[in-house]
Amino acid sequence: MNFKLNTLNFKLKYFIVIGLLAYIYYPTFVWMIDRWTVRDSYYAHGFLIPLITLYWIFQKRRSLATSQIQSDSFGFIILIAGALLQLGSAILRIYFLSALSFVIVLFGYLWFLMGRKIMKEIWYPVLFLALMVPLPLLTISQVTLKMKFFVAQIATYCLNYIGIPATREGSYIYTKNAMLLVGDPCSGLRSFLAFLCLGLVFAYGSRMAFWKRLLLVAAGLPLAVLSNVLRVFSLSFLSEVYGMGVVTKQVHDASGFIVFILAFVCFIILRKYLEESGAAHE
Repeated sequence: MNFKLNTLNFKLKYFIVIGLLAYIYYPTFVWMIDRWTVRDSYYAHGFLIPLITLYWIFQKRRSLATSQIQSDSFGFIILIAGALLQLGSAILRIYFLSALSFVIVLFGYLWFLMGRKIMKEIWYPVLFLALMVPLPLLTISQVTLKMKFFVAQIATYCLNYIGIPATREGSYIYTKNAMLLVGDPCSGLRSFLAFLCLGLVFAYGSRMAFWKRLLLVAAGLPLAVLSNVLRVFSLSFLSEVYGMGVVTKQVHDASGFIVFILAFVCFIILRKYLEESGAAHE
């Protein structure tokens, strides 16, 4: 009877804390969902991140059920650090920091409540939640601008290399008979964020060596950039050869979809190669 009461008290405390966190972070959740659903969002994958975390933890339910629950005070230190960050973000009204503090508070709370042994099992899924936190708009704008210039510069070099004179001014590419504006979607940032998530998902479920997992995660950036260079180069080539009228919105959108699929296929091939090369040496 005493054991049942203790279990009931434990579950009651657990749900009270979860309810309190939901109340405190409600405005932050609303902000995140708004950023996930806004038009041309860079974080449309945000809804999937908590589901993936829950799925990973669910997969470990049997080992977690047999693990001993032992409170660890170190988790309380992490919890306090996250709470202080939330306090500061609430005063300054910085939702990005508030969202990060939620992940830190949740991580610290679970560590404090469950103990070190259980956290060894679930630390990766819990920290994976950080990928659902949208970057500040100013950061996105600055990174997007630099990536746009870089993509435009490489595409301009490729056009000149094949004999089509081209110059770049900012994010504009000028050829003899056409002009192309490299917009935000062509920067590659959206693709990189998607590949970053995929890389971390694949790395978690793989038995590859640690350095190969890092390589798989890091491969997202060059793949995103190269795929968008190909997109910009192709659109500039079509505009110059067939006229600017050929690059309609449908063609522009279709090119983005095609190059993303090509980059995704390259990503899968790289993962398969890394896994097979690892298996060959075993």
